[in-house]
Amino acid sequence: MAIWKLDSAHTIASFSTRHMMVTTVRGTLGTVTGEVEFDAANPAAASVTATIDTAGLNSGVADRDNHLRSADFLDVEKFPSVTFKSTRIEVTGDDTAKVHGDLTIRGVTRPVVLNAEYIGQVASPFGDTRVGFTASTKINREDFGLTWNVALEAGGVLVGKDIKVELDVEAVLVTEGAPATA
Repeated sequence: MAIWKLDSAHTIASFSTRHMMVTTVRGTLGTVTGEVEFDAANPAAASVTATIDTAGLNSGVADRDNHLRSADFLDVEKFPSVTFKSTRIEVTGDDTAKVHGDLTIRGVTRPVVLNAEYIGQVASPFGDTRVGFTASTKINREDFGLTWNVALEAGGVLVGKDIKVELDVEAVLVTEGAPATA
């Protein structure tokens, strides 16, 4: 099984949620590091570990970013990262899978399922070999202890409970195993 290191310069974790029940706020989390064990000929045997630096959160609004980093939400001083570790890969198509795993936010670990797609493999102009993946999931932030909110006078809440998470991953081959070609 080949081992691939996530390329932090070309890997991004983004999020979105409803604001005041009428619009969507989007942002990115900080640097993503980790490793994928992957062989396209045997994707069910793959595994993933990732760590995301929460201090690098950016939604484009400094006051909101500071609030999201505060103890009301991610509490980055106490919990500087979010982690994911796969537990099982469920192949769903030629280039798709459900990646089951444990997501830890603010010290709370819950099972999640990422809907993943293998984009492909390429020999880069930098003399290495790279693979690409996308993945997405939806979590209820309150399941991880992120419960701060404000009730709106007209009904509803200021911040939605459901958070959509999307990942775009580029990884560099570290060690050869079985070839990772499709």
